Amino acid sequence: MNKKWITSLILSGCLLAGGSAFAMEPIHVDSATANMPDKVQSQRLKVNVVTPEIKEISNVVYEQVPARGFENVAMKMDILKPQSKTPLPAIVYVTGGGFINANKDNGLQLRMHLAEAGYVVASIEYRVAPTATFPQPLEDVKASIRYLRANAKKFNIDPDRIGIIGGSAGGYLSAMAGTTSGTTTFDTGDNLDQPSSVKAAVDLYGLSDLTRIGDDYSPEVQKSHESAGATEALWVNGSPVFGGRDGGINADAAAAKAANPITYIGKNSAPMLLMHGTSDYIVSPSQTDLLFQALQKADIPSDRYLVEGAAHGGIYWNQAEVLNVITNFFNKYLK
Repeated sequence: MNKKWITSLILSGCLLAGGSAFAMEPIHVDSATANMPDKVQSQRLKVNVVTPEIKEISNVVYEQVPARGFENVAMKMDILKPQSKTPLPAIVYVTGGGFINANKDNGLQLRMHLAEAGYVVASIEYRVAPTATFPQPLEDVKASIRYLRANAKKFNIDPDRIGIIGGSAGGYLSAMAGTTSGTTTFDTGDNLDQPSSVKAAVDLYGLSDLTRIGDDYSPEVQKSHESAGATEALWVNGSPVFGGRDGGINADAAAAKAANPITYIGKNSAPMLLMHGTSDYIVSPSQTDLLFQALQKADIPSDRYLVEGAAHGGIYWNQAEVLNVITNFFNKYLK
């Protein structure tokens, strides 16, 4: 192969890779068309480069756990990774799903917003009812936090700046991770040399007292939450079909209390932002207020917003006003 042919291959490779073999040479923009008859001038656009380039790393296995009758089921996360020369703060995103589903593809607009604001964002899946019961899903959440710390260098994360956010059941799990921060109460599995603490937690329309989910609604709705088939009952008791207890959420008061984030509020609990829609017909808005009032009494830095007209999820939660409140909260504690 002659030298000229090798040089051509190298130049072609540079161009295909998006680079230039003559990067230091001046570019004579549009010189080839400068003398065209009746040339129409193009508009020029100046860009202020502030938004980072985002790369996605999909299906990262953060733990393997017994689930659904199998000894080792992989729990995965998708990571949005802004390109940066210095380590970045990270946020774990915990999806909702009524305690019975955990699709890590959810919350894309929120996750992208946070990634563009300079956060590594890891969206996780976790075990769900009725085959898993509390505290197994919380153990998964904490395992994901420890995994990110153990692999901080690999993902360009500052291990001292990790937060968490979720909506609905994910908001509840984020609140649990926040109130138990600084403890090892629910740490089990891999990377136990790493803490599962978080510096900030955001709870979007999540639950707190599982015995009072329907408090803001009609007596009929409240009665339905006493059913053994209610998802909060499956979350705490499991299903008799899979070896769980029978009965509604009130069948075991101690178990229900143990699954309440308020139970674990202490001096090491993380600062928390809570938000709830005034048109939420799934989880009573008072659920986040119960937690907020308890945090305030314990002098844990916390804020709560009622989002006018917002339902349980939906389009309101992707609007700039909401996203900016969330981002500003994380910026306060993670940057």
